[in-house]
Amino acid sequence: MDSPTLIAENFSLGWPKREPSLPPAAGIWTLKPCFNSHDRPSCIRGTFNSRKGSTMKIGFLSLPLFGHLNPMTALARKLQSRGNEIVFITVPDAEPVLRAANLNFVTFCEEEYPAGSIAQNWSSVAKLHGEEVVRHSIRELTPGLLKATLEHLPAKILETGVEALVLDTIYFYVELVAMHLNIPYVHIWNVLHVDYSGTTPACLFSWQHEATPEAVARNMEGLKAVGEVIAPLVEIAKPYAAKAGLKIDWNDPTATTSKLAVISQTPREFDYPDTRWPAQFHYAGPFHDNKGRKRIPFPWDKLTGEPLIFASMGTLVHGMEFVYRTILDAVGNIPGIQVVLSAGDNVTLDDLRPIPSNTLVVRSAPQIDLLKRAVLCVTHAGLNTTLEALAQGVPMVAIPIGYDQPGVASRIAYHGVGEFVELEDLTVERLSELIQQVRTNRSYQARACHMQRVISQTHGLDLAADLIEKALGITQPQGAELSLA
Repeated sequence: MDSPTLIAENFSLGWPKREPSLPPAAGIWTLKPCFNSHDRPSCIRGTFNSRKGSTMKIGFLSLPLFGHLNPMTALARKLQSRGNEIVFITVPDAEPVLRAANLNFVTFCEEEYPAGSIAQNWSSVAKLHGEEVVRHSIRELTPGLLKATLEHLPAKILETGVEALVLDTIYFYVELVAMHLNIPYVHIWNVLHVDYSGTTPACLFSWQHEATPEAVARNMEGLKAVGEVIAPLVEIAKPYAAKAGLKIDWNDPTATTSKLAVISQTPREFDYPDTRWPAQFHYAGPFHDNKGRKRIPFPWDKLTGEPLIFASMGTLVHGMEFVYRTILDAVGNIPGIQVVLSAGDNVTLDDLRPIPSNTLVVRSAPQIDLLKRAVLCVTHAGLNTTLEALAQGVPMVAIPIGYDQPGVASRIAYHGVGEFVELEDLTVERLSELIQQVRTNRSYQARACHMQRVISQTHGLDLAADLIEKALGITQPQGAELSLA
């Protein structure tokens, strides 16, 4: 058995050169089930009938969490608008999001994950942070979902007849099913991507980017830590791969990554320079269009017209009362502003009192619409919120809590679109100082506006859809995009 700490030990400073294991273009796939004594598919073999077509039936799989579903549904809608047939394969808890997005979907894993179970299970991360929240998520929450997916996904592919898959990269190792069935698949980085070359720090860390040998050595040690964190999922994936006859180099973290296309919603201009990527990796831009989401009521009449600061700690690790209390105390003494604080559903609002007179506290908020009016965003540095702020030219003060947020926060500072404070250094005085600094120094606004122009010119959803269709061999006629409600 491989030692978990060896997963990242054999990295070179460049990506491993591997021959593609899939055909260069997709086509029609004939699925042939083999039935066991219980009359349910025990294995499925795919045969490839090569062709290039103008549309395709594409299956989407995403972690059933808002931060993943929102960009993935936006991307699915874009591909659907081009005439492709989209089928989301998901657990029951994602149904409201998919209905709001007007996307076709089928549910699976209903016994293991009945309605309400995802919200209940993942509420356990609300008050965690740093390494603790990552380890808890990987060791306690995602193993069960991976096991259930590996068991039930082959039958759902047979049932739906999807011809290709678009996969959330952080839905680790579900691509083994596609590899087993010989179905083409594309990977999507909804969160900040991980640089496995060691050229830049892995996104779990807020380390400053440096090109020195010492920094690269530090980055490699960080990758070992990443490998150790995901080791429990590797141990779940190995038996499936072995039974399916797949030969995987488990010391190579990119061994199962799509050889057709890997697409990040992070713009190139927001990443560190000189990162080494394989040919199939592509930067795109934010996957959001402010459409296809459930409407969130908001008391617009309570906005005063004063310069607006929008504050949110996201939808997962948003249960630490002291963070909200610190934000409220930091903004309460700043004259001439109004603050909207979206506090989520894992804190008791009474515990946050007294609320400053210049602050409106709500459970949830129409984030993009508020960012359009904001002059500054106080954020957890989740990638979606960060990109949505930049798309509106809004600078930020970040308080990274966990997951990829440290890496996003370090890029906010690196590119001069804001500043960040580590959770252990968070005080009212420090946060107030940073808010005033970012508000009054015009360079932050100028850099955020530069990113806004980059994002508006990149058209991330269109670029990602182009890349997916090219990778899957879909040839779109000009003007083929449809209007979606």
